[in-house]
Amino acid sequence: MADFYLWIKAAHVMAVIAWMAGLFYLPRLFVYHVDAQIGSVQSETFKVMERRLYKAIMVPAMLASWVFGLMLVSIIGLEGTWLWVKWVAVLGLTGFQGLLGRHVRLFAADQNCHTGRYFRIINEVPTLAMIVIVIMVIVKPF
Repeated sequence: MADFYLWIKAAHVMAVIAWMAGLFYLPRLFVYHVDAQIGSVQSETFKVMERRLYKAIMVPAMLASWVFGLMLVSIIGLEGTWLWVKWVAVLGLTGFQGLLGRHVRLFAADQNCHTGRYFRIINEVPTLAMIVIVIMVIVKPF
């Protein structure tokens, strides 16, 4: 597998980019969905967009990120505190995606109880995690 290290790394980076795009975009869709009248064409359109983004892009991208990431770890090992900090951030993003999936289901059932402000605030979570992850992977401060 070490012969394919760079190919695996490239696939991992592509999967992470797709995953992060969804993590950035879905909460923004929720910000706009909050203002749509329940039952309106606009609200129903947001439901379709949210479901498709989550199921067709985010879930496969997250799974691919994990698979390729684990393959990389099997090649390079688990040495360095930086990698453990990265794992914690990735686990946090995985949990955050679960939270977003819950919101997709609540919006689909017309049961959202959060404001646009809430979704604007949680929209910053992936940014903070991304900063930590990139610093850990590139700078390796520990």
